[in-house]
Amino acid sequence: MTIPDSLIEDAIHWRKSLHTHPELGYQEHQTSQWVAEQLASMGLQVHRGLAGTGVVGTLENGQGPTIGLRADMDALPMTELGEQAHRSTIPGVMHACGHDGHTAILLAAAKHLSTTRQFSGTVHFVFQPAEENLGGAQQMVADGLFTLFPMDAIYALHNWPGLPVGTVAVNEGAIMASLDSFEITLRGRSCHAAMPENGIDPIVAAAQLIMALQTIPARRLSPLASAVISITQINGGEAINVIPENVVLRGTLRCLQTEVRHSVRQMITELVTSFTAPLGIEGQIEYQGDYPVTMNHAREAGQVRDCALSLLPAENVLWNVPPSMASEDFACMLEHCPGAYFWLGADGEKPSRPLHNAYYDFNDQLIAPGIAFWTRLVGQVLPNQDGA
Repeated sequence: MTIPDSLIEDAIHWRKSLHTHPELGYQEHQTSQWVAEQLASMGLQVHRGLAGTGVVGTLENGQGPTIGLRADMDALPMTELGEQAHRSTIPGVMHACGHDGHTAILLAAAKHLSTTRQFSGTVHFVFQPAEENLGGAQQMVADGLFTLFPMDAIYALHNWPGLPVGTVAVNEGAIMASLDSFEITLRGRSCHAAMPENGIDPIVAAAQLIMALQTIPARRLSPLASAVISITQINGGEAINVIPENVVLRGTLRCLQTEVRHSVRQMITELVTSFTAPLGIEGQIEYQGDYPVTMNHAREAGQVRDCALSLLPAENVLWNVPPSMASEDFACMLEHCPGAYFWLGADGEKPSRPLHNAYYDFNDQLIAPGIAFWTRLVGQVLPNQDGA
């Protein structure tokens, strides 16, 4: 499939401009406005406002099914350390996950399809805000994404460091883990550090609880089940000679099976409330955000694989690969609409920096194959009625 060089050059320019001007989740006002203007200039119907800054561009071309293609737009609250000319100009904000590239690829695919129109049906180009831990997909669904824009299927891609450029990976089941963020509060009794018998020490209890939590995946689950419990923050104490009243722990739970996820959540709650009680500590847990398992639908995953095989050598199409324990809120869309999520390899001659790394930069070698993939997938799922 031939993508015009001029379109690839435009998409690379768009990508670098987005990288230079990153915006955090639900704050993508400039990005959203620009995406909407680009889609309108291509002759698409444009709808704005889902999840605040979300944009949906609709391209109709005769009778046929309706599908959605989704890209995420938000950046991360990180300081960029790279020195490329297009580095972030916004202090403490950078595109460290490649959403700038995903947006540019989908925009370019929309432009190419609006020109060639080698399909029959309707394509909704979904530009989603707030993917990074803020639930933008869930909010778009709650605001009526699939009510206003009924779809037979929806698809999304993500660049993937660790796989070479020219590789596509997709699963017919789980491809990304669920995410549960939690906050644990341990309430003790403060006292002088020299006289611990006069108080109840929540720091010692926190240390014991952290180790106890690790026995859940190690000893309470089958080795065939997947779960990762990570305590990522510990906050407590104000003075070096005072045992504090409270300690707060924050962390995440990630699982690949929904039933394991529910079971482990219950186990964590039981440990927080019962394990600490004999120590004289009152334990409380609050779950603050969650994404389900990113569970691909078999039919749509097969369509992604077939599309990849039509573009790439068979050895470059990876089927049912080991899933990632990272999470993706596109999972919320897959709970309401059939679809599939897949990875595009990001490693060129020099391996890509990891996602969420302060030196990360999207590999522009993915632009052309990304456009080609979206274009081919649309033509495959929405074939011309006249067979052309």
